[in-house]
Amino acid sequence: MTNYRFDVDEMTCGGCAARAQKAMAGVAGVTSAYINFADRTATVEGVAGLEDLIATASAKAGYPASPMKADGVALEREDEAPALLRSTLIAAALTLPIFVVEMGGHVFPSVHHFIAQVIGMQDSWLIQFFLATVVLIGPGRGFFTKGVPALLRGAPDMNSLVVLGASAAWGYSTVATFRPQWLPDGSIAVYFEAAAVIVTLILLGRYLEARAKGRTGAAIKRLIGLRPDTANVEREGEVISLPLDKVVVGDIVHLAAGTRIPVDGVLTRGTGYVDESMISGEPMPVEKGVGNELVAGTINGTSSLVLEARSVGSETLLARIITMVAEAQGARLPVQDLVNKITLWFVPAVIAVATLTVLLWLVFGSLPLALVAGVSVLIIACPCAMGLATPTSIMVGTGRAAELGVLFRRGDALQALQGVDVVAFDKTGTLTAGAPVVVTNTLRSQDLAAVAAVEAASDHPLANAIVALAGRHLPVATDVETIPGHGLQGTVEGRRIVIGNAAMMAWEGVKVQPEIPAGQTPVMVAIDGKFAGTIGLSDTPKPTAKATVQALKARGLVVVMISGDTKDAAGALGKALGIEQVLAGVLPDGKAEAVKQLQSGGRKVAFVGDGINDAPALATADVGIAMGTGTDVAVESADVVLVSGNPAGVARAIEVSRRTLRNIWQNLGWAFGYNIILIPVAALGLLSPQLAALAMAASSVLVVTNALRLRWVKVAELEAIQ
Repeated sequence: MTNYRFDVDEMTCGGCAARAQKAMAGVAGVTSAYINFADRTATVEGVAGLEDLIATASAKAGYPASPMKADGVALEREDEAPALLRSTLIAAALTLPIFVVEMGGHVFPSVHHFIAQVIGMQDSWLIQFFLATVVLIGPGRGFFTKGVPALLRGAPDMNSLVVLGASAAWGYSTVATFRPQWLPDGSIAVYFEAAAVIVTLILLGRYLEARAKGRTGAAIKRLIGLRPDTANVEREGEVISLPLDKVVVGDIVHLAAGTRIPVDGVLTRGTGYVDESMISGEPMPVEKGVGNELVAGTINGTSSLVLEARSVGSETLLARIITMVAEAQGARLPVQDLVNKITLWFVPAVIAVATLTVLLWLVFGSLPLALVAGVSVLIIACPCAMGLATPTSIMVGTGRAAELGVLFRRGDALQALQGVDVVAFDKTGTLTAGAPVVVTNTLRSQDLAAVAAVEAASDHPLANAIVALAGRHLPVATDVETIPGHGLQGTVEGRRIVIGNAAMMAWEGVKVQPEIPAGQTPVMVAIDGKFAGTIGLSDTPKPTAKATVQALKARGLVVVMISGDTKDAAGALGKALGIEQVLAGVLPDGKAEAVKQLQSGGRKVAFVGDGINDAPALATADVGIAMGTGTDVAVESADVVLVSGNPAGVARAIEVSRRTLRNIWQNLGWAFGYNIILIPVAALGLLSPQLAALAMAASSVLVVTNALRLRWVKVAELEAIQ
């Protein structure tokens, strides 16, 4: 299957998004389609070669779609707010005289008499007709250019409701002004102020909504802003400034003090401190020396550095983070499917209710009352609020999570994470630093050198510690073989070296003599079939590990540690961190089975890991959380990535998930409750069209403003622990 992403235009309400989504999903070969109304993007999955067909189907439905650029980030759209503000001010200036003349005359009889005597009622109506007409064909023109075609297609949208409401008020008033004889006696009145006020207030609402929505994508805009435009590259012995897209892997890049690092690479010259806070969420600058990795978007401190480019363009960590955040912000939550089905039929249903309202008022009331009630029903309805309720919260919530160093790779994880009951941690590299050191050694020096020679062929953290202890001058090991979950073996200078845990020794038939204190990880050695000694290693917990465990337990979650380490070593760490349930001695292929056991009884499990051997468990868990400092395989298997490898990110991710889902339900409650309550109120004639327009405009603004509160989500007890 192929994933396609599109920028979609001409959508003005949730109903538009639902129709565009239906059109894309109807293309043969498409398996799923989702429209994010908040950022006007579409995510479609289907067989290869459908890009043009999907775009054509969307355009035929009235919503032109264009393929997104390679990095998956939505186009930087022109800010709508200035144009909307200009239109709102013009409309308000033209509407104010109408409102003062007409409404002032109703409220203050003296104003009515003054107008009748000085201007004359007919001339007053003519002035109102002129001003209201200018409002409709000027600032309000956009409603007609979008709403009328939608009506003709049989797919009315929010603009169509405005067109019907404003046109009904303007049309009735125009007949009353120029052909009063066509109307029944006692029903001659004008409602030009209603038509003009409707357009003005809805324009005001859209301006406020555009301003608020402009802040929902602030996180990804900041991430994009971290990419410098140029890099100082050494070419043919000369340092020149090149556009970023001209930098290639292997280039030598010079970094001036205080500048942003343009590409991922390895430091080859100089030492200094680098501010990595915008990538990792960690505030303290990180000391860098020759051989250390540097990440694009981070800030060089006060030293001049030189790096060799290792990843450029879309392959840099920053580019991958931007892509993940963009995909997360376009996430489709299960709750959105129901919303889309409702909004698809919402506008036609409102038109039907308005028609029924007019008919009933004509039978039991009067023509003017029928007009006012019908227009109010059309205007009070707000599919925009329903369409914005979910995606705006997702955009702001995932953006805030990214600022905290948490990336949601899959949208459903945002919803699933808030419902987990158990958080299971891998031990090494997740709760611990992953860089154990040798604490106890009972081997002879010549035997240690032979063991280190075999361990040098392994990339396991324990192996690195043993090699570091033995030093650089090692003999040559041959026939090295890894036994997963047990250890490894090889030949050094004619001697057969077997290294591993107690199971490995038992498999070899070697009788061991435990010689290290409890709590250390034992690495046992047999040489030529005889026990040679034990190396004891210890790994220190990460600084935030204990606080993270306590924060999760305080939220009512069960915390479990799964480790391949010995019961004593894993138990000692679990006790130090406050983890009561420790599953020790679990082989790599047993971690997924351990997760399944934790899922028994319907419990939802999040698994946190960082290594290749964690990939099956990450995929098995209801939510897989990978350390960004771990392997690519682990990251690709996960639903959530913690960029810095800080376990505190688990608590932050769960907190953001819970707050975001709570925010979504608040928005949906308001959006649906608003329409369910106020549409009948308008049908009963208890709301004027002007108040209806004001309420409708305020509804969308309230939803977006509520979503923006997620920008300040904090996990208080972890904020001081970095």
